[in-house]
Amino acid sequence: MAVERENMSDESATCVAIPQHVAVIMDGNGRWAETRGKPRHAGHRAGVAAVRRIVEQAAQEGVKFLTLFAFSSENWERPSDEVGRLMSLFFDVLQREVDELHRNEVRLKFVGQLELLNARLVRKIRAAERRTAHNDGLTLIVAVAYGGRWDITQAVRRIAARVESGAQDAADIDEQTVSESLALGGVPDPDLLIRTGGEHRISNFLLWNLAYSELYFCDCLWPDFGEDEFSAALDYFTRRQRRFGKTAKQLGAA
Repeated sequence: MAVERENMSDESATCVAIPQHVAVIMDGNGRWAETRGKPRHAGHRAGVAAVRRIVEQAAQEGVKFLTLFAFSSENWERPSDEVGRLMSLFFDVLQREVDELHRNEVRLKFVGQLELLNARLVRKIRAAERRTAHNDGLTLIVAVAYGGRWDITQAVRRIAARVESGAQDAADIDEQTVSESLALGGVPDPDLLIRTGGEHRISNFLLWNLAYSELYFCDCLWPDFGEDEFSAALDYFTRRQRRFGKTAKQLGAA
């Protein structure tokens, strides 16, 4: 589903479709730092400014849900020093940014294997979620220690537990059952996936939810991703014809 984007470049405004839900794989922080002769953690800190820019622009454009892939299940395999610095950065960002997000009616939601994070960070995450729970602006979803295969596995376990308890009949399990049991249950699937950094893959991110998403890949490294780059991704989306299995002729007749 998409909402309407107002294009004010002409004298009279015209409306074009924009994505209701945008998901982003924020790739390239480490390479951004290395090309400047800086340690990788400097790239992660620079990436925070890009997050701030895109959250603000997404809200202004009327995007309802923004999901950011902040730390994957596989990222635990990175050097322990880098992982430790990333965890500290998550804590610092929450400490610093939640007040402003709350003032701007942004609702925060975190998904992933949060039990793998240190208890101090988890307490900060839960406090941020509670504080912003009733905000009615942009919903910002942060995927931390998240993997698409883990997500589907957890959904299967939840469904199996309901079947075992008698609360769910196996014969009634359908795609909606699975969707509602995933980490993003109750959230519309992403209309648009953006990946920065030049790679053309989804890297175990939202494997179920991205089935019909439009995919936008750009060479821009995440810390350099700004208003122009985000606008280019939205413009790309508006030019796509989303058929969901139907033919172009069928859509034209609708």
